[in-house]
Amino acid sequence: MEFHPSQIPISKTFEVSSEIKAPEIADEMVKTGFTSQKGGFRVIMTKEKDVAKKIGFTIMNELNLGLRKAKQERDVRYWIYSYDQDHFAMVLISSKVLSELGF
Repeated sequence: MEFHPSQIPISKTFEVSSEIKAPEIADEMVKTGFTSQKGGFRVIMTKEKDVAKKIGFTIMNELNLGLRKAKQERDVRYWIYSYDQDHFAMVLISSKVLSELGF
């Protein structure tokens, strides 16, 4: 990887404190659309390892399900990195948009 995920342009940032809100966020991403954006989505979550795993897992599963139901392309790349001392960040972007941006 020649770049850091924080360098990807972000269209919208979501903050999630528990996995209960993750399906709502994934649904909003699907409605907004991945290929229509000129950037990606960022999800900020706690650094508690078990909670962060559940949030990431739930978002990816709900996102794949929502994209399939909406008959949208499911070619989404994502990275998880340490955002700050107390949070992880998950950056999600369409592979097509990523290549258009030159990454």
